[in-house]
Amino acid sequence: MKTICENCSNYIYDDESESYCCDAMLDEDEMYRFLKGDNKSCPYFSFYDEYSIVRKQN
Repeated sequence: MKTICENCSNYIYDDESESYCCDAMLDEDEMYRFLKGDNKSCPYFSFYDEYSIVRKQN
């Protein structure tokens, strides 16, 4: 199952480059696998749920 970066909480908008980018800190090996496309899913994927805080308050 592949993950979709647009749904990840690590996928943020960078004001300097005026584009979206991944904020996860990948080491050299992980970046190589990511750029090569060998990984099936991102190990740092965490679903962005803007309503999670509201559910905790109720």
